[in-house]
Formats: sequence, structure tokens, C-alpha cells
Amino acid sequence: MLSGKAAYDLFVYGSLQEPEVVYVLLNRVPDHVSAVLSGFHRFRLKGRVYPTILPDGTGKVNGKVLKGITDDELKMLDEFEDVEYDRKTVEVMLTDTSEKLQVETYVWKNKDDPDLYGEWDFEEWRQHDKEDFVTATKKFLENRRLPEAKTRMDTFKTFFKQDLENGKPLDS
Repeated sequence: MLSGKAAYDLFVYGSLQEPEVVYVLLNRVPDHVSAVLSGFHRFRLKGRVYPTILPDGTGKVNGKVLKGITDDELKMLDEFEDVEYDRKTVEVMLTDTSEKLQVETYVWKNKDDPDLYGEWDFEEWRQHDKEDFVTATKKFLENRRLPEAKTRMDTFKTFFKQDLENGKPLDS
């Protein structure tokens, strides 16, 4: 039995769709199913390698529902998503069964953010950014154990800024 009591279902639509990222954060890969979130758009963010979603009334966002997330795991994911996101309850439709399900997800706080643009692509991210993202996520976990722990945002800014200085450009 997993520690952490309650079980949540969490809709993920970006880097948390990648089992390797989830494993780094939770030390396991929960059962998951494909799902669609209607009425939202998944945006790219200038200067960042991860996406966000905002309600738009007409869009559809493909992702996965991670099943059986414990309280402790949800706290970890809340910390990872940091202050840029609010966790909200939304309704998704499971791809295989068309069943509707109430789940948690992370929604961008700043709907007027000038860094929002376009459509984020998971497969493109997997090809170009996954490896560095996993490394940065491991660094975030290392840093959070320190007395002067950095947030995920600060860890990623430092990590990806170093990449930029080494000639690897960030999304622009």
C-alpha cells in the first residue's frame, strides 16, 4: 500500500505525461489512461520548455490521467508546479471509454501572461527537451533537500540558462 492516504486522479498534459519525469518525482509511475480536456488550450511559454493550459471555451487538450495519486505525491507535484499554477478540478473524457471523470489538473494563474503563445507539442518536447528536463527535475529534487532550497522555477531557470549560455537555445 502506498503511503499518503487519499487517492487523486490528475490530468497531465505536458512533461508529466512522460513516465521518466513522473518516476523521478514520485519514485513510481502510477497507472494512467489517455484523456481529453475540452474547453482549454495548451500554450507554449516563451523562455520555458514546459506548457500550460488556460480555459478558452472551444479547445481540446490531449493528455493522460494519472490514477491513484496519494496526498504526499500531490504535495510533491504541487511543489514541482510551483506558484505559476493553480490546481483545479476539471472534467475530462477518457479516450478509450468516453467516460467522464472529475480530476485535478494544473492551470496557469496568469491568463494575461505575455509569454503565452502557440500550441505546445509533446512529441517535439520529447525529441528536443526531455533529456534536459529530466536532468533539471533531478536537480530540483536535490536542491529541495538543502536548507536554502530553490523552487522548481529557480532551478529550471538556472539549469536552462546554463544551456543557453552553452549554445542550446530555449523556446522563443
